[in-house]
Amino acid sequence: MKVILFNGSPNIHGCTYTALHEIEETLQKNGIETEVFQVGSKNVRGCIGCGKCRESGKCIFDDIVNEAIDKIKEADGVVFGSPVYYASANGTMISFLDRLFYAASQHLAYKPGAVVVSARRAGTTATYDELNKYLGISNMLIVPAPYWNMVHGNTAEEVKQDREGLYIMRQIGENMTWMLKMLENAKANGIAPAILEKERTNFIR
Repeated sequence: MKVILFNGSPNIHGCTYTALHEIEETLQKNGIETEVFQVGSKNVRGCIGCGKCRESGKCIFDDIVNEAIDKIKEADGVVFGSPVYYASANGTMISFLDRLFYAASQHLAYKPGAVVVSARRAGTTATYDELNKYLGISNMLIVPAPYWNMVHGNTAEEVKQDREGLYIMRQIGENMTWMLKMLENAKANGIAPAILEKERTNFIR
């Protein structure tokens, strides 16, 4: 089993990475293969709503989003991490997620996923809610935690002093492992969710 952890921070080994790495170490301890995929330091343009991905399964802009889609196809679980910019995820991460979920939601459905955020002080809960909406609209299984998925600190060293935040990250890793093993057992026993025919209603006709 493998989990991909997406780092939305432009600082490759900064605060967000420190949170993701704590999850990663827990997963590895439990025998889960991991990979950190760097997003925040890349040039990622926004979605233009062209709909071409519905035909090809790939984004029309061939960059790291399409690389990520290939990774997700093989992954059993995902974690998305972002720093807080103005009480929001940073712009690069939002552009990345907009395009990724449009093009690859079918490969994310029914996989365990978690989001984590880092900030010096505030804006974490708004960003946490913002990122969770991607998972919640895509039939993903949101990994639980005993508190909000966030760490605090202005540097990676400060984050390492946030004992409660790092404890939450480790618990996410443990809960992710538990969910992955439950899903593996369910698949072995032929247990799967019923997929209903989709219905869409426009409010303005």
